[in-house]
Amino acid sequence: MTSEQPQSEHVSIPTDGSAIPGDLAVPPGAPSLVLFAHGSGSSRHSPRNRAVAAALQGAGLGTLLMDLLTGAEERVDVVTARHRFDIPLLGQRLVDVLDWLGGRPDTAALPVGLFGASTGAGAALVAAAERPDRVRTVVSRGGRPDLAGDALERVRAPVLLIVGGRDREVLRLNREAAVRLRAPHREHVVPGATHLFEEPGALDEVADAARDWFLGAGVPGSGGA
Repeated sequence: MTSEQPQSEHVSIPTDGSAIPGDLAVPPGAPSLVLFAHGSGSSRHSPRNRAVAAALQGAGLGTLLMDLLTGAEERVDVVTARHRFDIPLLGQRLVDVLDWLGGRPDTAALPVGLFGASTGAGAALVAAAERPDRVRTVVSRGGRPDLAGDALERVRAPVLLIVGGRDREVLRLNREAAVRLRAPHREHVVPGATHLFEEPGALDEVADAARDWFLGAGVPGSGGA
């Protein structure tokens, strides 16, 4: 199933007395919405996450690309890298966004999937553990699920771990984290791909795997979309 790309709405999401910006796109009749959590040192403008988001929108899914830090925090982080590995903070930001989505008439009823890249995957798993009734599933792209710590055992949503075959250290960390997951989970290794999936066709494979997972075709125990 494909559809036209929906128009994106710039949104401002309240958090900790400030606000974080995001880009929300919800196609008519979307069955669910995917919330993106970018990796360390990145933002909602990540070209890789935007490419995956476009593929998901083309399949009729809603997407929300957002910054995880406020403007003031981002300015500090650029110099000190203080916040980009603060997984409890980033996980709480995602929880704030999940609650915000639950308060909007156009998104309140939509099941939510989380797509976490690099350190954002750890934050996504923390948020999934905190909001088990809101998060339907989680996809990690070249992620660091190990950074979720004790939250791994509390995740109930099915998890897809996408890792590049040549990203050996991250592949090892994913497999160690997977042992701690009690939720249904699956590993998808992209042959020949490195951490940023820059090789020809690698990011397309990521997008295809994520699309199928979010639509339910690849989720363990699911009957499909």
